[in-house]
Amino acid sequence: MAQGISDVEKENTLLSEAGERTLRIGEDKPIRISTGHRILHHDGACSRPHGHNFEITVEVTGTLTEEGWVVDKGVVTDIIDEWDHRFIVQKGDPLIPAFKEAGDEDGLVVIEEPPTSEVLSVLLEKQLEERLSDNVSEVKATVRETGELCATY
Repeated sequence: MAQGISDVEKENTLLSEAGERTLRIGEDKPIRISTGHRILHHDGACSRPHGHNFEITVEVTGTLTEEGWVVDKGVVTDIIDEWDHRFIVQKGDPLIPAFKEAGDEDGLVVIEEPPTSEVLSVLLEKQLEERLSDNVSEVKATVRETGELCATY
């Protein structure tokens, strides 16, 4: 009788032979988060505190894990959700002490650079790259602030 390959061996062969794959999250229906920000030292309306319903899409490229995916979508959305219903400001913004005094420090995200869509796309990619597993080789994030303004790093 011929000896067959076990189901586990078949699965491992298939997963390892699949090469790199890309998972697109939010391609047809972007992940929406409500986030406030302001751009210090801007001459226009963006210097005032305001908010957006940001739309975010992410592409994650890598090899397949034993679970059969590049990454668990829930891990990606959990990282994105850390910005949902928060106010993002640049380090040194005079609003920071006001949030602390009001007891709303947990609603504040302080970053080193101005919280523009361009910076947020770079920052999101870096956070995902740092926190996703080693099988991931590339991450692309798109942050859409409005229907007219979209940034991809």
